[in-house]
Amino acid sequence: MRRFYQLLQIALIAIPLLAMRQDKPLRVIFFGDSITQAGVSPTGYITKMTEMLKAAGQDSQFELAGAGIGGNKVYDLYLRLEDDVLSKKPDVVFIYVGINDVWHKTSSGTGTDPDKYVKFYEALIKKMKAQNIRIIVCTPTVIGEKNDNSNAQDGDLNEYSKLIRDIAKRNNLELCDLRKYFGDYLVKNNPENKDKGILTSDRVHLTDEGNKFLAERMMEALVKVK
Repeated sequence: MRRFYQLLQIALIAIPLLAMRQDKPLRVIFFGDSITQAGVSPTGYITKMTEMLKAAGQDSQFELAGAGIGGNKVYDLYLRLEDDVLSKKPDVVFIYVGINDVWHKTSSGTGTDPDKYVKFYEALIKKMKAQNIRIIVCTPTVIGEKNDNSNAQDGDLNEYSKLIRDIAKRNNLELCDLRKYFGDYLVKNNPENKDKGILTSDRVHLTDEGNKFLAERMMEALVKVK
């Protein structure tokens, strides 16, 4: 909770500065898979961000919306970009996709190869940039919470996270490095090296604590003032 209130203090300073730059609520869309689909639930991370804004007295300055569909991979996002994102005329879009691109390789043989992942990801970026949208790219979090790099998909998740970091650098985009944030948290808070039950309920989808942690990290990225 202390971290939560520290973040609110940041928001009280940074959010008014952002809000003064426009005469309408800043429209923010979170574009992703089932984690984002659940983000608008009563305990989801998008709902928690809205509550944080309300506590800071700034909920009227921001309009947060989820555009997550369970099972989605990067090419699914590309196919629904126009209807679910561009048509909404957002000011800010968080792209948070990659778990299924990795996970489905072993679960169903329908994952996304790294080269195709990058091509579809950069195609998303190109279309958003054409509408002058502020883009924040997110690395994938976890498929298993063991903190010693022994989860089955850790190698691929690390590789795809590096791809996103490179994409962010190459396209001069803001990065929300969730892979690193989750890893650092689990090193400190998972002394028994459990594979779930800390930030996730099933190795992937978030617990209430996981949603709170994700909301804080997303909020830090959103209110960053350059």
